Amino acid sequence: MAYLLRELIAHLETVAPPALQESYDNARLIVGDPSMEVSAVLCSLDATEEVVEEAVGRNCNVIVAHHPIVFRGLKSFTGKNYVERTVIKAIRAGVAIYAIHTNLDNVFTGVNAKFAEKLGLKQTSILAPKVQTLMKMVSFVPLADTQSVLNALYRAGAGKIGEYSGCSFRTKGTGTFEPSETANPTLGKKGVAEEVEENRIEIMFPAHLKNKVIAALKHAHPYEEVAYYLHKIDNENQEVGAGMIGLLPEPMDAMEFLEYLKERMNLNMLKYTRLANSTIQKVAICGGAGFFLLDTAKAKGADVFITSDVKYHEFFDADGQLVLVDIGHYESEFHTKELLMEILSKKFPNIALYLSKVITNPVSYL
Repeated sequence: MAYLLRELIAHLETVAPPALQESYDNARLIVGDPSMEVSAVLCSLDATEEVVEEAVGRNCNVIVAHHPIVFRGLKSFTGKNYVERTVIKAIRAGVAIYAIHTNLDNVFTGVNAKFAEKLGLKQTSILAPKVQTLMKMVSFVPLADTQSVLNALYRAGAGKIGEYSGCSFRTKGTGTFEPSETANPTLGKKGVAEEVEENRIEIMFPAHLKNKVIAALKHAHPYEEVAYYLHKIDNENQEVGAGMIGLLPEPMDAMEFLEYLKERMNLNMLKYTRLANSTIQKVAICGGAGFFLLDTAKAKGADVFITSDVKYHEFFDADGQLVLVDIGHYESEFHTKELLMEILSKKFPNIALYLSKVITNPVSYL
């Protein structure tokens, strides 16, 4: 069965909606025609010239990468730098490049979940949940139609809270209305005041699904004119945010843990502050540059915080309250290509998927 690139993208964006990417990011289809048929997919951390060449050599016409090759607008395509050369090479070879970056960082099942899995962490949760990513809808439905309307909203993605689905609240009351002479009422008569027993339903949903949820309500609701209210919610969204925190199955000696970290993440080296605790159990992590989460990791009682791209003076900010560990940007996200393959293989078992063998790390160690 042949799949189009737009179908592959639609699935990826269901897992990690583009609305969840940071404002500076460029997660999207960067090169390629959404209507092209997908022959095979190469999963990679980066999309570089070497990765495009690898894709061609493996007969892959799609690269799904974590890091976007294009962050800022390109004003020319002359091949003067590696970004332009990569884009030119991909276009010439007919290879599409799709990037799924901070949106995949920010979902509960994303980059940091895979990181936590590598370390064997249990009882994991988002380290810094985002706010203002949720909305609540209130509407009024005749008693007999309440469940069918709610079912439509559930299918649209509403009513999910953590591991629970089908979450809503209803209260019974009386709705009043008077149809005009040009109305086409489901209940009642034109020009006659009407009272109907209705349920007031309340349901939460991710804000990026607003249009889909509204459409589902209007399609399923029996009334010609549907009354509803939308409210922005400041609650923390436990499914969306930066970093992750969890527990090792058993406490480990601090130095033993650092050796364990090197083994599990296949590290040649790491940088760390003095050992603030003799044992480690509560572990905070953030793939990529996550120093901005240090204070949050402290506040949540982490024994260690593992991330990358920590500057010299920033190491002092650990301040003896936890162990701050920098394992390198590439090393902290290397596992992401495995995650991408897992996401795609579950939905597209008939598409050939490959893990890139190119080491795109721009940093070498001696």
